[in-house]
Amino acid sequence: MNNGRRPLTFILVAAFAGFLVYAASHSKGIRQNVARRDSIQYWAGANLLINHHNPYDIDKVFELERLQGYEGDRPLVIRTPPWSLFMFLPFGVLSAFWAWALWIILSLICLITAMRSCWNIFAAESGARRVFTLAGYIFAPVPACLVAGQMGLLLLLGIILFMKYESRRPFLAGAALILPFAKPHLLALFWLVLLLWIIAYKKFAVLAGLAAAFVLANLLALGLDHRVFQDYRDFLPRAAIAHEFIPAVSGVIRALFFHRMFWVQFVPLAVALLWSLRYFLKKRETWDWRYHGLILMVVSVLTTPYAWLSDEVVLLPAILQATLWIYSSRHTLRIRDRLAIFGFCSLNALLLLILYFKIPFSTGIYFWSSLVWFGGYIYASRFQSPLLERA
Repeated sequence: MNNGRRPLTFILVAAFAGFLVYAASHSKGIRQNVARRDSIQYWAGANLLINHHNPYDIDKVFELERLQGYEGDRPLVIRTPPWSLFMFLPFGVLSAFWAWALWIILSLICLITAMRSCWNIFAAESGARRVFTLAGYIFAPVPACLVAGQMGLLLLLGIILFMKYESRRPFLAGAALILPFAKPHLLALFWLVLLLWIIAYKKFAVLAGLAAAFVLANLLALGLDHRVFQDYRDFLPRAAIAHEFIPAVSGVIRALFFHRMFWVQFVPLAVALLWSLRYFLKKRETWDWRYHGLILMVVSVLTTPYAWLSDEVVLLPAILQATLWIYSSRHTLRIRDRLAIFGFCSLNALLLLILYFKIPFSTGIYFWSSLVWFGGYIYASRFQSPLLERA
């Protein structure tokens, strides 16, 4: 380890130790709060699975959550498919409180790793470090994910590892994609183009890595509950997603104009899939996941039929790249550019303010966030290097 990394490592260890001491000394108050976080569903599902029970059993999950002080009318149940369950298994041997503490620590590690990796991937000039760090840590979905105890930062880590290793260690890069594949609908455009890219460039090592991780994850789930896929199929109709308001752009469009037509939520995605196919064919000769993959993710999140603000943390690389593009052009920005950038920053600040007042995601007040990230990224792309623009 070089000298430059030692202070950061010490700070991280000290921070985690301080967090554990604080959590232990304030466990009673925090314990009541833990029951309101989404991480309790991961604990309940893991608790059932590790004891060879159905992790999607709504009644048993509800019972476990009630015992931990959960006061909601509907239980929080894991909605991700069986190949995602390996992420939560360690929680099954812990109490709900320490499962939450471990989840927060794991999420912070993912965030810090993603930030450091993005800095290396985008090869930013040293003077941009403070702006880069500030933009990353105040990106509204980051605190939203941490506060909610959601899994978005693990999905982000998988994307980052893929971008970092796909050219040097393709099998590992493919295996890392098992993390974002926990929510395949969130990055549908990414998965379509990934398949086309694998075929076009004969990147079968990436496919092998993802396939191996997928098989192992499923075998682990099946080993603990041999009916886990049947359990998941039985659970989906009871989840009633088709009758639930989803605070995404497509969900709001449906709620306002096509309330009884669930299929309408998939129309923006269908259009986006056609666009992504055309985009890949146009950029095929110069395709670079570290550049072209970012716009795919931004459009995917904008058009997905199901997403929450905390899921949008997967767009952190795109936001950081946009920040660096703007920073590199800081001396040539016109007044209208500065006003536009101030507007995007203000909208992010507004989202942080709404989060501060603890307004639930389910109210739909956050639905416009993906529009902000899309608009901000497209606007910032005006300041990219001319060589990248032609790529």
